[in-house]
Amino acid sequence: MRPRDAATLIVLDRSRKRLKVLMGRRHAGLAFMGGKFVFPGGRIEASDRQMPVASALSQRTDDALRAKLPRAPHHLGRSLALAAIRETYEETGLLIGTRDYGPPETAPEGAWRAFHEEGVMPDLEALHLVARAITPPKRVRRFDTRFFAVDRRAVAAERPGIVGPDAELTELAWVDLAAARKLDLPRITRVILDDLEAAAEAGFPPYRPIPFYFERRGKGLREEI
Repeated sequence: MRPRDAATLIVLDRSRKRLKVLMGRRHAGLAFMGGKFVFPGGRIEASDRQMPVASALSQRTDDALRAKLPRAPHHLGRSLALAAIRETYEETGLLIGTRDYGPPETAPEGAWRAFHEEGVMPDLEALHLVARAITPPKRVRRFDTRFFAVDRRAVAAERPGIVGPDAELTELAWVDLAAARKLDLPRITRVILDDLEAAAEAGFPPYRPIPFYFERRGKGLREEI
């Protein structure tokens, strides 16, 4: 099964001494990672290519997102970043972006309409690329996932009622990294927490190497982009 391009957004609270991250528990009935604590995210949708933005990704980030993909379309990085923002709204009700420029002139149907109604423009410049990971073969679903991080201050609006017992995420929690590691996590999420901690402590320098995890001939590998 060919992995689908996907993106995840790690929302950070750095207002106190201990860094905290927002995590959600997936509904126990879901076939993929049911009951696990995860960061919000999902695969690219067609509407992600059409949504206007307030600012673009840095060239370094855009290059890293298309690295090791010889036929990557020019809009891949932008689409991945927007997918992470849209999925975060769909799963948590948080709208990442800015109200400084007013509402977008147009917005695709679906989840992006909420950004238009709330007067929020997605702000890609606020996102930091943390890592990339491809789901190993022979899994129920496979994704080529890019993990982004963004500060909580980039939350421009919030719509209640998204999270609940019948939703994709049944609960949300702000937890420090030590507490996060004690949750029921997918294996790759534990690895990404280490990468996140190192990047955050360094202040997310723009030209730092980006970890890339994948499996080849049954062996887990880590390269840098």
